[in-house]
Amino acid sequence: MIFRISRGFVLALCIAGSLAMSGQIAARNSQPPHWSYSGDQDPEHWGNLDPAYSTCSLGKTQSPINITGAVPADLPKLEQDYVSAPLAIIDNGHSVQINYPVGSQLVVDGHAYTLKQFHFHHPSEEHIDGKAYPLVAHLVHADADGHLAVVAVLFDLGAPNPLIDTLWKNIPSEKGKAQSLPDVKIDVADLLPASRGYYTFAGSLTTPPCSEGVAWYVLKAHSTISKEQLAAFAKLYPLNARPIQPTDGREIKESK
Repeated sequence: MIFRISRGFVLALCIAGSLAMSGQIAARNSQPPHWSYSGDQDPEHWGNLDPAYSTCSLGKTQSPINITGAVPADLPKLEQDYVSAPLAIIDNGHSVQINYPVGSQLVVDGHAYTLKQFHFHHPSEEHIDGKAYPLVAHLVHADADGHLAVVAVLFDLGAPNPLIDTLWKNIPSEKGKAQSLPDVKIDVADLLPASRGYYTFAGSLTTPPCSEGVAWYVLKAHSTISKEQLAAFAKLYPLNARPIQPTDGREIKESK
């Protein structure tokens, strides 16, 4: 039996193949470019790695900053209503990140933000009067419109933190592979110091794409971690902190 294939059929196959190839290329191109804290993809080069990262070099309210010259002000209380949740943890290749389910929130002057995740930087990205700290936790929140608010918790060396122990013991061995542990319950509130006074300023994400419009709240009181806990994180990430960025005349306020 002889089959005759029409030119239209061949053309259709070619078009289908072309579309499939285009889809594969688009999928590859949709992957954000790799960035790092060292080498030719370090923070000095972030803004040139991809047009989507241009704010990293062109932005005017970039984070982190050295907090100095803060102006005392009557600021609203940070209402942090956090609840316990099953542990969902990932080593994403840039930090150890814990994803949080819906149900915990930050309220500032009546405006509510839902806690999305928290992660760590060593050494601290934020400096206070020129001083860096061994570790900082960034608690990332978003409101209903996608506006971000980050609470930064600085750590001094001292007594071990029990929650840190739980987190470090459950870091996945494979980077990029999330791990959910429904039987391990955590409460992010266990990272917080007793006092909730803070510094606040307009800033950005501290990693690409360095998006601006982020409200920052850096707690003035610090929590503690042990030398052993710090060493365990430093073994994974000897340095995962973006350098200090210019304040460019930004006003920094502090609660009284």
